[in-house]
Amino acid sequence: MKITRQFSHRCAVFLLTFFSYAFFHANRKAFSNVKTSTGNVWTPSFHNATLPPLKPDKIWNSHTLFNNADGAEHFQGILDTAFMAAYAVGLFLNGYIGDRVNMRILLAVGMAGTSVTVFVFGCVCEWASYYNIYFYAAVWIINGFLQSTGWPVVVACMGNWFGKSSRGVLLGLWSSCASVGNIIGALMVASVLSYGYQYAFLMTSCVLLSGSFMVFFGLVPSPEDVGLERSSDDKDDDDEQSPSINTHGRDQKAPLLSDVPNYGSASSDEESSPYQVGRSINPEDGVSYEIQATRPASISFWSACLLPGVIPYSLAYAFLKLVNYSFFFWLPFYLSNAFHWSESFADKLSTLYDVAGIVGGTIAGFISDRVGKRTVLIVPMLLVSIPSLLIYSNSPNSFSINSALMFLVGFFIGGAANLISSAVSADLGCQKQLRGNDRALATVTGVIDGTGSVGAALGQIAVPYLQTGFNWHAVFYLFMICMFLTAVCLFPLFFKEIRSLKCFSRCRQRANYPTVQDREYLASSS
Repeated sequence: MKITRQFSHRCAVFLLTFFSYAFFHANRKAFSNVKTSTGNVWTPSFHNATLPPLKPDKIWNSHTLFNNADGAEHFQGILDTAFMAAYAVGLFLNGYIGDRVNMRILLAVGMAGTSVTVFVFGCVCEWASYYNIYFYAAVWIINGFLQSTGWPVVVACMGNWFGKSSRGVLLGLWSSCASVGNIIGALMVASVLSYGYQYAFLMTSCVLLSGSFMVFFGLVPSPEDVGLERSSDDKDDDDEQSPSINTHGRDQKAPLLSDVPNYGSASSDEESSPYQVGRSINPEDGVSYEIQATRPASISFWSACLLPGVIPYSLAYAFLKLVNYSFFFWLPFYLSNAFHWSESFADKLSTLYDVAGIVGGTIAGFISDRVGKRTVLIVPMLLVSIPSLLIYSNSPNSFSINSALMFLVGFFIGGAANLISSAVSADLGCQKQLRGNDRALATVTGVIDGTGSVGAALGQIAVPYLQTGFNWHAVFYLFMICMFLTAVCLFPLFFKEIRSLKCFSRCRQRANYPTVQDREYLASSS
């Protein structure tokens, strides 16, 4: 098989965007998986009754931030909420910025900045024995804003390189990058947690910093940046808007190549250089392409919000992400707190939820590609997740049963979340109303994921208060209500897609326009 430039670039984009966001999530997972350890550090250490206490006790416990574990748990919830609030604001802003600047640089800067903030939060503060709730909150808010550079950019890059006909299964598989990052982060944390929780932050931040260099030197955000055409099924929606170019006297259709670099000036170098502004030479056929059109202007924020389907999916994702991220932030703590399993064991077991999300997102994406619709598959997954949550909330203290039920919950909740955040966002950012404007993907993705992060932020402050004020069952009741509201937001789109399915269209067409056999049967009956 001949490996073309298009194929090699697609592979590089797939891998770079996949692992860049996976490393983002590995850093987020570090804090959620060491909540028990950080809570122990931030609360007084009680002495063994058989040993005399160390005096003066004020000196030995001077680093404590809270008098009891409940206070530490509430503060951890506040940190999660602050993170998600900053993340939500950053998604709206960085999605808008991502369509207007070089996405490669924006992503690399966000990764490098995140690695620094995580290192300061987990390592520098512990090594310097500096414990201050306001400093922790400020650093974590900055961390949330920097991490928001990731998702709009990587989804936009994938949407630019891959066509709609394969987005369901491809982006369903690719969107597992978040779950893979969770697994990587959990395994990293579990491997070094015995040395101290600070080494969990050290390892994940170093990996993310290394990834930022790979992105900076290797990522190509769009095919036009290297003189390649976009996928044909994306161009079919708007062939009339394609710019015409002149190839040695022949008028043809081609992508916009406004980003072709200018090597040399208007001197003798201009004649000798094969790459000039407004001109590109295809190395495979030697044809020179001269540009006759400019790239379309970026879409405004409000225009992105008013695109068909954006508001329903944004509201739905707010409820869905509240549940999905509550599992992300609190599942290891829940397993350790409710079943009294060790923190390292709970970290490893929680990865089953992410594995199930990968499987669910990939299968749902494949089926939605075959059906040609997304919502007709997402809504049933959301409704089935409600009884699965009810069953999981009553799981006995059994590793095997808990694992099976956790996989079931992750399949429906994580799978639906992966499909909405990737394939659906890319579809909405490349729909016909945009008329070929590829500079809307990051904005639309930022709107959907930003709205979802607002819901997730509210959820992280609610979980610890519900758990300490009532019990874990109250938390799961909240999750079930949110999943039902997620489905309600998508009901109009669900029924619209149901009516547009081919089998239903044929039934309606047959009712309105009877076949010859039908007319003969009716005539004989009368």
